[in-house]
Amino acid sequence: MFSNDPVDIGAIDEIFNRMLDSITSSKDDIFIISEQSRQSFEEMRKELEIIRAQLSQIITEGDDLERMTQLSKQRLVTVSKSFNLFSEVQIREAYETANDLQVKLSINRSTEKQLRDRRDDLERRLRALEETIERAGQIVNQVNVVINYLTADLKNIGPALESAKVKHEFSIQIIEAQEEERKRLSREIHDGPAQMLANVLMRTDLVERTYREKGIDRALEEISSLKVNVRNALHEVRRIIYDLRPMALDDLGIVPTLRKYLSTVEEYNPGVIIEFKSNGVERRIPSNFEVSIFRLVQECVTNALKHGKTKEIWVKIEWLKSAVNIVVKDNGVGFDRNVEKEKSFGLIGMRERVELLKGSMQIDSTIGKGTIMLFKIPLTV
Repeated sequence: MFSNDPVDIGAIDEIFNRMLDSITSSKDDIFIISEQSRQSFEEMRKELEIIRAQLSQIITEGDDLERMTQLSKQRLVTVSKSFNLFSEVQIREAYETANDLQVKLSINRSTEKQLRDRRDDLERRLRALEETIERAGQIVNQVNVVINYLTADLKNIGPALESAKVKHEFSIQIIEAQEEERKRLSREIHDGPAQMLANVLMRTDLVERTYREKGIDRALEEISSLKVNVRNALHEVRRIIYDLRPMALDDLGIVPTLRKYLSTVEEYNPGVIIEFKSNGVERRIPSNFEVSIFRLVQECVTNALKHGKTKEIWVKIEWLKSAVNIVVKDNGVGFDRNVEKEKSFGLIGMRERVELLKGSMQIDSTIGKGTIMLFKIPLTV
């Protein structure tokens, strides 16, 4: 929950600046690691090319040595079988040549194995480096996105938090108002319709007893009295329902509903005069627009009576082609615009409702000279 202490925007900006510096430094480190990996990758790639060339040459030489070794072995077999036909020098040369070629072939095969192992190791390390470079690039891109988000979208985080605090407090006020409204409705239903219906229940028992003891004529008199009680209970139920949401709003539209509502307000507030005008071509608009307009006028009239202590209220609706203007004016005590934020959750609620409809709201109030509320609601129909 928000505390009552003011938001220190400077401290918040300092925290964000430090965080940005840390993230930027980390990005630079990742970039350095990526570049070093690229350099190592190029060096290994060049070495791998050399190793592959050497391996190709060694394999070719090995194939040649293999053929020469086979020929020397055949020569040695021939000399051994016809020992008396060759001189001692020829025999020695045949043995030495075969032995020398065998040694060279063995060295060649050993060198080939070493080159193959080195090639395989370089290929594995190159694959790992390639994955590291790719991952480093992805991380750098992600960090850039974070930095752009922090520098662009959250650079005004301080005012945003201040606004969020106001909205949070407003939400608390709404919850409290809802609870108060529930209590009020509970009391009204308990003291009004509930009591009346309980009385009706008792009167039905009385009708039965009267019929048995005094006859049908007296019972009919009791039924007539009972009908009055039922009618009064029904009237109270309808009044409570009307306060919650006027049924006429869905059936007749905003203008007839406002006219009936303002007439009812005059009736319940003796001495108050409310003048209502609707200029332009009236038409039905989406339900959410009609409900919002009704609530805006209702809130303005309630504030004028409760806080403005007014005796005269003027309500005007002006129908335009693509918008509707609502003006609510009173001659009450007015208020100081410079201190309206302290306890102006009603105004905040109206402003929130207008913003949802993409509209605008203007307030003109002077102490001792009344208040003018102007709303402009764009129509999307």
